[in-house]
Amino acid sequence: MADIGYTYGYYTELNPNRAKLALLYQGIAIPEYGVACELGFGQGISANIHAAASGACWYGTDFNPAQAGFAQELAKASGAEAHLYDEAFADFAQRADLPDFDYIGLHGIWSWISDQNRQVIVDFIRRKLKVGGVLYISCNTLPGWAAFAPMRHLMTEHAEVIGSEGRGIVSRIDDAIEFATNLMATNPTFSRANPLVAEKLAKLKDQNRHYLAHEYFNRDWHPMHFATMADWLEPAKVQYAGSAHYIDYVDSANHTPEQQEFLNAIPDPMFRQSTRDFIVNQQFRRDYWIKGARPLNVLDKSELLRAHKVILKSYRDDIPLKVDGCLGEATLNEDVYTPLLDLLADHKPRTLGQLEQAMLPQGKTLAHVVQAVLVMSGAGHIDTVQDDRAITRAKKSTDKLNHHLMTMARGNLESNYLASPVTGGGVIVQRFRQLFLLALKQGHKTPNEWAQFAWKILEAQGQKLKKEGKAVETPVENIAELLKEATEFQDKQLPILKALQIA
Repeated sequence: MADIGYTYGYYTELNPNRAKLALLYQGIAIPEYGVACELGFGQGISANIHAAASGACWYGTDFNPAQAGFAQELAKASGAEAHLYDEAFADFAQRADLPDFDYIGLHGIWSWISDQNRQVIVDFIRRKLKVGGVLYISCNTLPGWAAFAPMRHLMTEHAEVIGSEGRGIVSRIDDAIEFATNLMATNPTFSRANPLVAEKLAKLKDQNRHYLAHEYFNRDWHPMHFATMADWLEPAKVQYAGSAHYIDYVDSANHTPEQQEFLNAIPDPMFRQSTRDFIVNQQFRRDYWIKGARPLNVLDKSELLRAHKVILKSYRDDIPLKVDGCLGEATLNEDVYTPLLDLLADHKPRTLGQLEQAMLPQGKTLAHVVQAVLVMSGAGHIDTVQDDRAITRAKKSTDKLNHHLMTMARGNLESNYLASPVTGGGVIVQRFRQLFLLALKQGHKTPNEWAQFAWKILEAQGQKLKKEGKAVETPVENIAELLKEATEFQDKQLPILKALQIA
């Protein structure tokens, strides 16, 4: 899909620093990350945040020259070591100036490319991923996509056969969704055999058209079984290391006791993954693979886990003691999560060992702490902390990148993320809050000043806020809404951004 750009999203699983906890939990020795690569980086938000925030040297390619140009602009602004190109995978893979990599990441790309490109990528991983290096791949998965795949094919065919080329891809997508909706309204036998398809189709109507174009309307679209993925990757000499979606490790949120017992009885770990995908009707997998996994002994594993440092990056009182798993919403154990979150509520980095010692009087063990940190990390509330040298090394680049992103936010850049040298990754900061940060850095000290600053930027572009789906009309009303937002920002998010060395 070349005639429409991808979204300006950030994907935390691509952060090599984040992989450490998952690998330690699985009892696998963790590598040091000095050189990394992202294949198919989209707009380059993730690649640039990770290059600036980690201090590692990053390489990458994306076939869309407009996206590569934007990514290169961000790299120039940060001054980080980010070498980002607009080459096809086959051309990029043959570059003579590429180093060997400690980490290679692909978000979603695997599902949207041809078998020929998959072969290029597998050979690239075989040749360029270091021994002990980590591979991250996310992809659309069967059996979860099995029911909707025929409808996706029909919509794509409609866009190609019925849609008018001159109307552009967004109009063709709208027409295809309308056609599919009208088809389902006739109550075809297909819908009766696949009752969830109509629900899925209804959700598409409200989704970003740039996302839909790349997710559903590519020429190539190949969800595959986990075992098929493993077969593809076998020549690259990598083995499955574990899920990058940490909620997957919480059995009680994803499986009934009967299902868990059934899975535990399967001796082969790979076949267990294939079976689990049927139990949860998996649609999207996020996985770490490793070239030459070295198992840790019990002592080394526990010592490394205790040394692992984390930080709370959400406002304590806004964190629900619930988590969404495949079984729906699961309630978390207050006896574990409440004291853990209270200990981290000051947003100071702490090791898992320090959390363990503080919770020992309440009868909590390292296992309780690790499980709770995994869950809170998976829910987006806790993140891994880099060592002090890495933080110091990254601070200059993240300051430059964040200033550039905040400056672009004046014109409504769609990226809602800034880079933290503390975590080596990205943090959600919505557009208005980026403007408040920009105001703060320009010497405006109060929420009222921040609101006035933001309103001048919006007013100059003829932009207005929305409240309950309707435009806020008068300047006074707009400033009042911005002041509410700025006050909440001051009370809740600003202290966190200071702890993350963003503010």
